[in-house]
Amino acid sequence: MVKSPLVSIVDDDLSVREATTSLLESHGYDTAAFASAEEFLGSERLRDTSCLVTDVRMPGVSGVDLQRRLLNAGHRIPTIFMTAYPEEHMRAAALGGGALAFLSKPVSEERLISCLEGALEKPQ
Repeated sequence: MVKSPLVSIVDDDLSVREATTSLLESHGYDTAAFASAEEFLGSERLRDTSCLVTDVRMPGVSGVDLQRRLLNAGHRIPTIFMTAYPEEHMRAAALGGGALAFLSKPVSEERLISCLEGALEKPQ
């Protein structure tokens, strides 16, 4: 049996985490949801993550800081950012750090799935 890629979702908003989890699972993805970057970084699921979907603005460690920490630790996880605050400097930082997409909330389901499919097609 082929295991489905694990998509980790990091967002401090419970309703966004639940909706994103439900959407991705309905498309056949295995998911793990985290309320904070710190929770994800301390998780055993980090090393199994095939793609990361994260919010930009979160209490504590932001999504961009999470991306930076992952890169500094040698984790090259394809990352898709979602944000309710599409500020250009944050977009530039995320994309400059190698993010695959920087999507404005509310995120189109089709756009998110398309980005995710593209992320998982790329060799890591």
